[in-house]
Amino acid sequence: MEQYKQEFIEFMVESDVLKFGEFTLKSGRKSPFFMNAGAYVTGSQLMRLGEYYARAIYERYGADFDVLFGPAYKGIPLSVAATIAFSRLYGKEIRYCSNRKEAKDHGDAGILLGSKIKDGDRVVIIEDVTTSGKSIEETFPIVKAQGDVTILGLMVSLNRMEKGLGGEKSALEEIREKYGFDANAIVTMEEVVEHLYNRPCQGRVVINDEIKAAIDEYYKQYGCN
Repeated sequence: MEQYKQEFIEFMVESDVLKFGEFTLKSGRKSPFFMNAGAYVTGSQLMRLGEYYARAIYERYGADFDVLFGPAYKGIPLSVAATIAFSRLYGKEIRYCSNRKEAKDHGDAGILLGSKIKDGDRVVIIEDVTTSGKSIEETFPIVKAQGDVTILGLMVSLNRMEKGLGGEKSALEEIREKYGFDANAIVTMEEVVEHLYNRPCQGRVVINDEIKAAIDEYYKQYGCN
């Protein structure tokens, strides 16, 4: 596993973004782990987060694209932070764009924030996490409605590796098949477990034998190979 991925896993724990225990998800599933990207709140956290995203995006898509699109609401700071980091790390001036939940009819009118998307643009979508793929159902038509654009792919921070809406394949696999573009994550839950199991992180073991057993049981029911 690449060094920056190991650092990112520990960064999520350090930032109290990735937690282990007992959680009820929006879907109703009882999960032994939970991720909340809203816990990135300080300047240094957002700076580091943007760098991890930028490195993963560059590794997967290179620098030959024009716009990072972050869906409202959590995708807004992600797209801004990653755009800044991309400029600093790779010297490429890409633009950020996000959507509003409600269109604005005065001033900077319309549904978009940041850069407008125009014909010929190559777009990478950036999100925190996708469990079922439902968010892309809303995001895809917004981006495609802006003109003759190409969506290169999606980058999320964590691939939960769970069954998507179809109930067989993972959400990222379903997105690839349904929309025809790539879908990736900085790290997978498998990599998280591999790195943290019975290994101290921030002075404590966050995945001990009990948590590992709960994760294994969870994936027997909801996981994808």
